[in-house]
Amino acid sequence: MPNIVLFSGSSHQDLSQRVADRLGLELGKVVTKKFSNQETSVEIGESVRGEDVYIIQSGCGEINDNLMELLIMINACKIASSSRVTAVIPCFPYARQDKKDKSRAPISAKLVANMLSVAGADHIITMDLHASQIQGFFDIPVDNLYAEPAVLQWIKENILEWRNCIIVSPDAGGAKRVTSIADRLNVEFALIHKERKKANEVDRMVLVGDVKDRVAILVDDMADTCGTICHAVDKLLSAGATKVYAILTHGIFSGPAISRINNAGFEAVVVTNTIPQEEKMKHCPKIQVIDISMILAEAIRRTHNGESVSYLFSHVPL
Repeated sequence: MPNIVLFSGSSHQDLSQRVADRLGLELGKVVTKKFSNQETSVEIGESVRGEDVYIIQSGCGEINDNLMELLIMINACKIASSSRVTAVIPCFPYARQDKKDKSRAPISAKLVANMLSVAGADHIITMDLHASQIQGFFDIPVDNLYAEPAVLQWIKENILEWRNCIIVSPDAGGAKRVTSIADRLNVEFALIHKERKKANEVDRMVLVGDVKDRVAILVDDMADTCGTICHAVDKLLSAGATKVYAILTHGIFSGPAISRINNAGFEAVVVTNTIPQEEKMKHCPKIQVIDISMILAEAIRRTHNGESVSYLFSHVPL
């Protein structure tokens, strides 16, 4: 692939390497370090003049540092005369702050969108945005890829009785995602309605749908402190579900998440590798990972060659 350069930020080296291997490319030379006063320094170690640049940086770990590093890398490539800079952000940072849910609340996702545009990004590739309207915060093209084809493949390969399962959304917001998966598996779906008193704490839950004597599969776009899904698993087991799996695109797992999962009644908690999971898997044997690097790699290849990306919305690249 001529005229393409792939750089990795420091947030998720493993994923970047998998994407590069899949494309048959070497990762570009870049040195990211911090000065003693914690300012971020980026040195691009090769010429990018006239090149099509892709920078892979996920919104995880030290989120603010990683976001700043991404902005600086985009800007460094832009002013070094690259022809186009694409930010590949598997897990979009601040995606949950996408609306004014109370007075004087910031819309930080829009701010991040503005910052990326101002830094010089020409195109964004991301995965399972928390709300797909975030694409409208940008005036540049955004490709929002879906983990759904990979999730369907995982369900069919790993859950023997998947024909008798029920797909459950842990909140009303995920209903669309769940109905789409349920339709493609030709099974039923259920909803859990929750009421929150304050962020990250769930008050009470109501199950809508019949899960008795079935395998329940909880599907959501992200799990952070895991309060919601751990309440949900209790609700489903008490309603007569035989087994409960959780499938999440972004496993953030901060705070008490790991101990909550270990204590909850899940068969398995399945996440994609948009966020590094190696450390968490050591502490929690229930976590399993779906590799989505080939979806990102194929999106990069198609974008670079000017092909359509919509094939990836319903297929896993071989």
